[in-house]
Amino acid sequence: MRYFHSYGPVDCEEHFCVARTDLVQQCVSQLVANPEKSGHYFTIWAPRQCGKTWLMRQARLEIEHKYGDRFLVGMMSMQGVVFNDPDSPDEILPWFADLFEDALGIRPDPPDDWQDWTTLFRKSRGIFSKPLILFIDEFDSLPPKAIDRLVTMFRNMYLQREAYALHGLALIGVRALLGVDSDRGSPFNVQRSLHVPRFTREEVEDLFGQYQSESGQSVTPEVVQNVYGATLGQPGLVCWFGELLTTKYNPGPGMVIDRAVWSQTYRRACFSEWNNTVLNLLKKARGQYQQHVLELFTRSDIQFSIDVPWCSYLYLNGIIDRTEVMDDRGETLDVCRFASPFIQQRLYNALTRDLMGEQTPILALEPLDDLADVFSGPELDLPALLERYTAYLNRLKAAGRNPCQDQPRRSDLHYTEYVGHFHLYFWLQNAVQDHCIVSPEFPTGNGRVDLHLKCPRNEGGKEGVIEVKSYINQAKMHRHIDQAANYARNLGLPSITLALFVPVEDEAVLAKLSGTHEIEGVRVMVKAIGWV
Repeated sequence: MRYFHSYGPVDCEEHFCVARTDLVQQCVSQLVANPEKSGHYFTIWAPRQCGKTWLMRQARLEIEHKYGDRFLVGMMSMQGVVFNDPDSPDEILPWFADLFEDALGIRPDPPDDWQDWTTLFRKSRGIFSKPLILFIDEFDSLPPKAIDRLVTMFRNMYLQREAYALHGLALIGVRALLGVDSDRGSPFNVQRSLHVPRFTREEVEDLFGQYQSESGQSVTPEVVQNVYGATLGQPGLVCWFGELLTTKYNPGPGMVIDRAVWSQTYRRACFSEWNNTVLNLLKKARGQYQQHVLELFTRSDIQFSIDVPWCSYLYLNGIIDRTEVMDDRGETLDVCRFASPFIQQRLYNALTRDLMGEQTPILALEPLDDLADVFSGPELDLPALLERYTAYLNRLKAAGRNPCQDQPRRSDLHYTEYVGHFHLYFWLQNAVQDHCIVSPEFPTGNGRVDLHLKCPRNEGGKEGVIEVKSYINQAKMHRHIDQAANYARNLGLPSITLALFVPVEDEAVLAKLSGTHEIEGVRVMVKAIGWV
C-alpha cells in the first residue's frame, strides 16, 4: 500500500500524490513552445517543500513521452555545488563536468573559462547532438555573483538562439525574479515565471480519499478539513500531517481517525514534532526581519508589496502570503497574512519564548491568590483575570522592573503593541497553568490573536476566550466589539473578553474604554490595558 511522504519528491507509485495535470502541461508548453524553433527560458518558483522538484520530474517524463527522442532533457541540481570564495563565479566551472554527466550522461572536459563554457552549448562546436531542454534545480542556492554570471550567459544564448542548442530552460528555486541578481538584464520573462501553487481543498480531499480507499480506514471529513485549514494546502505540511495521522498517531486498524486523533496530532505538531520545513521557516523569521514578523501579529493592514525587501523575502520563503481586503473607503488592497494558521502558531510559540524568556521576573500572582472568583462561577470570569494582569504590571513597575526590557519602541517611544500581546500570553501561561490550558488561535489571519482558556473536565470543563487587540480609534474599537460578539456566537459562548492594549497611562481614559457591551445576546467585556 502507498503512504504519505513529505520529504523530497513524491513517487506516485509509492506515495499518495496529486496528478496536477494542468500544471505539468503548463510547464511543458513553456519549455517546448515551438518545437521547430525555440522554447522559453523561465523560472519555476515556490517556497520549500511545495513540489518544485516533483514538477520538474513530471515535466521531463511528459516531454519524453510526447516527443520521444527529439530533445535531450536534463535535470541538473546546484544543491551540492560548494564555493570556497562566493565572490568568485569561476569556481563553478570545474563542477560542470560532473553536473553534465549526472544530468545527461555526457561528460565534457571541464571548461577553462566562460567562453569555453558557452561553446559547450553551440550547435556548431558543442557537445549536444539534439536541441537541449535543461532544468536547473536549487539555482538560487548559488552565490549571487555566480547567479549573475550564469544569467548573463543564458541571456546571450537567448538573444542568439539560432546559434545555440539550448531550446528551453527552467531555473528552479524559491525566488521568482532572477533579474534582480543581474544589473545587465535577464532572459527570463516575468510573466512566464511559473509559481507552483498550494494544494486546493479538493486536492487535499483527494489525497485522503486515496488513503481511505487503499487502507480501508476511515478519516472523518472534519479531520481532512482541519488539515487543509491548518496548512492552507502547503504540500509538504499536508503530507506531513498525513504521515502523522496515518502512521505515528494512527489509533489502529478498524479505528476511525477522528477529531480526538486530530487534536492530539495537532498539539504534538505544535510542540514536540520535528519538521525541517518548519525549522527552516523559524530560522528565517528570527533573522533580520523579525520585527516585521512580530508586527504582523497585531496589524491586519500592512500592505503587501513585492518591491519591499522584507515583504518579498518573507513571501518567497513561505512565511507570509498576500490576500485582498476592502479598506474603509471601499478600495481593494493587497495585505500581508501569515502563510497558514499552523505556521503562525509555531512562530507565536517560538517568538514568545524569544521575547519573554522562560519565567516571569516576579510572581505572576500574589502569594495567597487562588483565583477562586475566576474559576468558581458558572463561567470563567476573564475580566477578573485581566485585573490580575494589570496588577502584575503595576507590581513590576513598583519593583523597578521593566516588563519589556530591551524590547523595541515605536517612533513615539511607546512600546510596540505586539510586545504587549506576547507579554499577556506569557503571563497567562504562568498564572493559570494549574487551572487550565491557554492556547493561541488565529481565526482570521493577522491582527487578531484569540487566547482560548480550557479547563479539564474534572474542573468543570469551562472555557473562555480572550481576544487581544490594539486600540487605534473609536470606530475600529466598535468594529472589534461586533466581530468579537460574532466569534463568540459561532463558538456557542455566552460571552467573550476583549483585552485592548492602549498606548496611554491615564486611568480615566482606560476606565472609559473598559466596560460590558450586549450584542445580540452575547456579552463582550472590554478591559483596556495601558501599555506605554
